Amino acid sequence: MIRVVVADDEALVRSGLAVLLRHEPDFEVVGQAADGLAALELVRTLHPDVVLMDIRMPGIDGLEATRRLVAAPDTAGTKILVLTTFDHDENVFAAIRAGASGFLPKDTEPQHLVDALRTVAAGEALLAPRATRRLIEEFRRTAPAVAGKPLAGLTERELDVLRAVASGLSNAEIADRLVISYATAKTHVSRLLTKLDARDRAQLVVIAYDHGVVRPAADE
Repeated sequence: MIRVVVADDEALVRSGLAVLLRHEPDFEVVGQAADGLAALELVRTLHPDVVLMDIRMPGIDGLEATRRLVAAPDTAGTKILVLTTFDHDENVFAAIRAGASGFLPKDTEPQHLVDALRTVAAGEALLAPRATRRLIEEFRRTAPAVAGKPLAGLTERELDVLRAVASGLSNAEIADRLVISYATAKTHVSRLLTKLDARDRAQLVVIAYDHGVVRPAADE
């Protein structure tokens, strides 16, 4: 079973998401929170697999709640999927930096949301296609020079794979671009996650732009 906490300040949204997930045989909604502090307490107590986290909530918002959960050793193993009105919420970029495993817009189709939760629970990152493009565009625009993990230990092939990940490519697309097998592409991505101490692909995108592996659009 995939154990989920739903955190959203709107009661109708929380109950609607809970009902949706309870109709799926592999999900168990173990708790609901109306604000960030309540979400923190539920995760610390219940240790769910995934938190479905709204960003805009009273008290501490979903962004700060994400930072605290990822930073604490006893809750860092819980995956966080941010659900947001993406087109109006610039904080989603900060959520990925804070350690969220992915994000989806609130108008996502129900089945896509369920599939996304399964993906995140399995330890993979999930970026909605339109959100991935926006994320990449934002990093290209800002190109922040933030200290991160060193890249000196990466091979040329791993750097190629990192560039492909930062371009929003899936493992299958990376295999096609680099003319390697799907299994090899998947292995390279796994090694990057280990070498760079990254939680998931979303964090790899951050690292790639922070270190200039992918250049800002103005420089291209």
